[in-house]
Amino acid sequence: MKNKKVLLAMSGGVDSAAAAILLKRDGYEVTGVTFFFCGTDAKAADFLSYSPNSASAKAREVADAMSIPHLAVDKRDEFRCHVTEPFVAAYAEGKTPNPCVICNRSVKIRCLEELADALGCELIATGHYAVPTRLENGRSSLKKASDTKKDQSYMLYRLTQGQLSRLILPLGGLTKPEIRALVSSYGFSCGADRDSQDICFIPDGDYAAYMESCGFEHRDGDFIDIDGRVIGRHRGFARYTRGQRKGLGVAFGRPVYVTDKDASANTVTLADEDALFSCEVTIGDVNLSAIEAVTEPMRVTAKLRYTPHEAPATLYPAESGTMKLIFDAPQRAATAGQHCVFYSGELLVGGGEIL
Repeated sequence: MKNKKVLLAMSGGVDSAAAAILLKRDGYEVTGVTFFFCGTDAKAADFLSYSPNSASAKAREVADAMSIPHLAVDKRDEFRCHVTEPFVAAYAEGKTPNPCVICNRSVKIRCLEELADALGCELIATGHYAVPTRLENGRSSLKKASDTKKDQSYMLYRLTQGQLSRLILPLGGLTKPEIRALVSSYGFSCGADRDSQDICFIPDGDYAAYMESCGFEHRDGDFIDIDGRVIGRHRGFARYTRGQRKGLGVAFGRPVYVTDKDASANTVTLADEDALFSCEVTIGDVNLSAIEAVTEPMRVTAKLRYTPHEAPATLYPAESGTMKLIFDAPQRAATAGQHCVFYSGELLVGGGEIL
């Protein structure tokens, strides 16, 4: 693989800086790119002109030090089309979407692929934590990162075979402390930067306010119990998510939880926590990486959200392209719009959207 051309996504943070160091050390011919996905025209102008403290300027600091050509590219139209607009639409349907999962396949990696093709780069790379692997059946997939707390195979499960086949992830075999030490040893200031925990286009975490800024109108409606009786008033169903207990604005003398939402009826169902647990989960829009199809029951471990926790389950093919997971033990708060991802040992098998 040495001396091959690779296009590296550089965010300006510690992970992509480490990826640049490792790729250069391994003999790749690296070009860096930083994409501008969301923000005002003024911020875009600062970004594209490498204004001090912009993400592009931080990325170019590393690129220049490593003798890597660097580009700054505005991709707001793609991000709006594939991420923010579907995000608002999903919430309006009563779902709780995970925009980062969608973004990786439809925007970040796709834009990286397209630019790599234009630049004549055979390979693409990012600072994600996972290990690309080529299987004996000819398919490409991912294995979990060595740092299980940082593993991002869940976030990358939707990548296509074409994307996986040309993807390099230099950080998959390292831990976060090792990454920070490596970057700091080169004197880069980003080595001490904190990890981002927020959705990039909602940095304050206020989803409801963001939806309002996009024209969505929150309407008050009824809290109901599992028998359909009205037990209070809510401030708009999109403000709540399955499993939520705090911030309901109602008191019942005991803990109650959001167990369901009905966008068409504008209702939010509250019940005891026991109502959140179930063994069966149906998923749609399935993407398989390690295998081409599931034709018979398959034992896996699966997780319902981006956490280290996995649980043993059996995966079944179902009707109309959906699949069904039956967990060995009840799982809490399987939430429509989130993603269920399943594994065979350390190997990513695939995943889908929870229905």
